[in-house]
Amino acid sequence: MPEIKIIIGNKRYSSWSLRGWLAIDHTGLPYNEIKLRLDTPSFYEEIVKYSPAKRVPTLLDGDIAVWDSAAIIDYCARLVPEKFWWPADKAAYALARSVFNEMHSGFTEIRAHMPMNLVDNWQNLTLSDGIKTDVRRIVGIWTECREKHGAGGAFLFGEFSAVDMMFATITTRLTTYGIAVNSVSSDYINAVRNYPAMDKWFTEAVTETEIVSADQLDEGITHLG
Repeated sequence: MPEIKIIIGNKRYSSWSLRGWLAIDHTGLPYNEIKLRLDTPSFYEEIVKYSPAKRVPTLLDGDIAVWDSAAIIDYCARLVPEKFWWPADKAAYALARSVFNEMHSGFTEIRAHMPMNLVDNWQNLTLSDGIKTDVRRIVGIWTECREKHGAGGAFLFGEFSAVDMMFATITTRLTTYGIAVNSVSSDYINAVRNYPAMDKWFTEAVTETEIVSADQLDEGITHLG
């Protein structure tokens, strides 16, 4: 079997890296992890060796390169199709695919103003209307998925799936910035945090000492957005 590599950024900050990494880890296949320090000259020198898009994550499977988290998730599903990636039920699959793509392309206010940060925490922040709208939509998605299709486990469609890989970074953001959610969403956030792969990522993230200024909010911040 060709050697599989996953190229990622800092675990403390790199939300897209987390998604791609969860996918290859979910396969159960052996892989090597190469971590590049974001926002440094060495990152730009190194990433060109692996990714034509010059971004993380990138998956290397022998001489095959796959970049973009959604593409990596789909590719990993082809590698090990017997793992649970998507629900089989037609209605559940339609919902899963729709919210997966909505997360991949949407929620711009959260992306812009709530960078992933697995070390620091904020509380009692004033949220912009745009962030509130994004949060309401996310809570609505999680609640609908759990109530309609989550009976088989603690995740959005029961077992841990491609959709949870896509939303994993949002669960961390809502915790980092002290965002209140309903009980269904709170339980889901806890389930993702306690998932073994996520726990492994967190454990390694808190050992990182590098600061990525572009993703680091001021300590005294009181407003988001």
